[in-house]
Amino acid sequence: MIDPHLDHLVYAVPDLLLGVADFAERTGVTPAAGGRHPGGTANYLVAFGETSYLEIIGPDPEADTGPIRFGLDTLREPRLVTWAVHPADLDTSVRQARERGYDPGVIEPLSRHTPNGSLLAWRLTNRDDSAPVSPVPFLIDWGGTTHPAASGLPRLGLAAFSAVHPEPAALRRDLTALGVELDIAEGPEIALRAVLDTPLRQVTLTSASRS
Repeated sequence: MIDPHLDHLVYAVPDLLLGVADFAERTGVTPAAGGRHPGGTANYLVAFGETSYLEIIGPDPEADTGPIRFGLDTLREPRLVTWAVHPADLDTSVRQARERGYDPGVIEPLSRHTPNGSLLAWRLTNRDDSAPVSPVPFLIDWGGTTHPAASGLPRLGLAAFSAVHPEPAALRRDLTALGVELDIAEGPEIALRAVLDTPLRQVTLTSASRS
């Protein structure tokens, strides 16, 4: 079961260029440069379809300061850290989630320039949470911006996406408040797992290790 409103998965790597090269070697698909973010991060992207993609994010090699988002300041190995969904109406979804007992956080406007100079602008929810892995997605709204996945990115398939949690019922409550679906298994540690269909073989990205 993959939520139909899945927007993207966030795969954090300690060294962006090495992480992208390793991903390309394992999958046979070379990610496309996405752009640089204020705050010291940059990303590369691979599409799953016209409205969803994988974001490989890491410290910007050209930035003067290091990032702290997604735990990148202490990250030692690649890790699937969180995911995003695009609801039909961001503001309504945030209001309804709060009414149901889950606060997605404040809505913030963000933007970045693509390598060709185009400006991408979006809004997303930002929850004050220092956990290294978040199985509850943040919400995103691209507004009038063309979705990154529809801009000619290289593609591969997303065969499965799931989470492990020590308290599945608690996680399901938060996901239900957001109107989000996710396969959940009980386990000792919080983790996310994505299985990719690639030209070479199936590749698994997780929050802990890789295979």
